[in-house]
Amino acid sequence: MPTADRPTPTPSALPPLAELVEGAHVVRLPLRTRFRGLDAREALVVEGPSGWTEFSPFVEYDETEAAAWLAATIDFGWGRLPDMRTGRVAVNATLPAVAAHRVPDVLSRYRGCRTVKVKVAERGQTLADDLARVAAARDWVGPEGRVRVDANGGWSVQEAEEALVGLAPYGLEYAEQPCATVPELAELRRRVSGLGVPVAADESVRKAADPLAVARAGAADLLVVKAQPLGGVTAALRIVAAAGLPVVVSSAIDTSVGLSMGAHLAAAVPDLRHDCGLGTAALLGADVTHEPLLPVDGMIDVRRVAVDVDLLRRHAVDDERREAWLERLRASYAVLSG
Repeated sequence: MPTADRPTPTPSALPPLAELVEGAHVVRLPLRTRFRGLDAREALVVEGPSGWTEFSPFVEYDETEAAAWLAATIDFGWGRLPDMRTGRVAVNATLPAVAAHRVPDVLSRYRGCRTVKVKVAERGQTLADDLARVAAARDWVGPEGRVRVDANGGWSVQEAEEALVGLAPYGLEYAEQPCATVPELAELRRRVSGLGVPVAADESVRKAADPLAVARAGAADLLVVKAQPLGGVTAALRIVAAAGLPVVVSSAIDTSVGLSMGAHLAAAVPDLRHDCGLGTAALLGADVTHEPLLPVDGMIDVRRVAVDVDLLRRHAVDDERREAWLERLRASYAVLSG
């Protein structure tokens, strides 16, 4: 299998930096439920010739990692999209690490979804908390629904093995990034081969210098791909084709603009078999559009989002945070230019 360096636009493909900076709107959107340690999500959105696009790397990412997100921003706002295979994409419900009694209330926001991704291995919680949350999720979707778990690399190999043994009776569709490193994933996959719980890789794809290393190592049964961290729809499709594994297209708590990017990626993937993690607008307490990409009948539309300027003003960050984001934009642009 070939290696795949992260594709980035050539300097000639970059729009002028001034065009990005002058058109940038930075918003802070509240979350309905605390997620990944966040109570709100900040994002920069800008309108390019092809439509609205998003730049929203998490605040802890440096300019080198954030540059891939900017490449995606430019690809979606200034580039040409591949042909779409469908106009709607099936999505999963995303369940934060809430107490078990709160599960029905959170999942009720995901209209018609029959797949639930459950966050586990939350810092400060126990395996008993995870078991109770997964059990509640299984009750909610019923025996015909699908339940998957996501540990965000939070377990050691031994902890992951013990957790999956305990969780396997709930009929897991797969376990996403149970351990942090590719060698750990490969070892865990060997240990749990008899459980019938496939291993999926997320961070080992989107945060890796070589996103195909996990596939070459035989460390995962499927890959979770996200448009922004992988450099955009076009770049992500190249990785999907080279990996030769089934994929799930997911998001990073994007606004509906970023979710639109993910939906276009999902709609272009050949033989997409799994519900996608693109229903996360249901986690937001506000959005940048009056027609957010919320799940309806377990699906979202594949469409460009019409951003509302009044909502951009209402949720705009203060001047200090705006300048911090513009500095991130400039630094990431310098990486792409270089």
